[in-house]
Amino acid sequence: MRPHSDPEGHEGHEGSASPESLVRDHTVYACVMGSRAFGLATDGSDTDRRGVFLAPTPLFWRFEKPPTHVEGPAEEQFSWELERFCTLALRANPNILECLHSPLVEYADATGRELLALRGAFLSRQVHGTFARYALGQQKKLEADVRVHGAPRWKHAMHLLRLLMSCRDLLRTGTLTIDVGDERGPLLAVKRGEVPWPEVESWMNRLAAEAEDASRHSPLPEEPDHRRVEDFLVRTRRASARQSDPYDEVVQGVVRGGSIRQP
Repeated sequence: MRPHSDPEGHEGHEGSASPESLVRDHTVYACVMGSRAFGLATDGSDTDRRGVFLAPTPLFWRFEKPPTHVEGPAEEQFSWELERFCTLALRANPNILECLHSPLVEYADATGRELLALRGAFLSRQVHGTFARYALGQQKKLEADVRVHGAPRWKHAMHLLRLLMSCRDLLRTGTLTIDVGDERGPLLAVKRGEVPWPEVESWMNRLAAEAEDASRHSPLPEEPDHRRVEDFLVRTRRASARQSDPYDEVVQGVVRGGSIRQP
């Protein structure tokens, strides 16, 4: 499998283990995202799967590092290596934070369950900046579509409204809920193009203003808990290093206190 660009635009690199095997054998958390997780699925909706894998620690001791992310091997599947996932979550990346709060968890081992227990450590008032910047960029694209084509891409408009709702409610309550609940009907009406663009645009602007107001009084902390997340990552890496690993038997001897014969 060739390297792929992740949502942040960085290139992945082939490691000593194949990307497929990292996802197959080392996934710690897997969930369903997209419309099915948001409560917006219809008969034709895809099933988008997202996951987190833990690359064995000895792979990082080589010049060629394991990939930060892997696309596939199944259709509509994308996974991040644990460290990359945590880094993006600490930066309040909307896609990553929502992945951690999916109501449709398909798998979580002990490490995955600990990651889920850390969800609150990633949340801070920084979400307003990241969600708002992303939303503003998407709204400008929709406005360009209206100018050029006379109408926006309605599905994208629906998802932007959903994101703005999620941001506002997170800032108000300190809890990230991604299922749209009672807003399903109005949002699907937008997707079908049944709501005039001026009304949709006004709705977006109102949600953005409400999120801005909520950010001033949010119960969320100013910063995420970097130390708590880093402690988790270090413990996880250390535990992986102590395990029997087929990728590098020599370094395992060092970890267990053995010695390497000098030539």
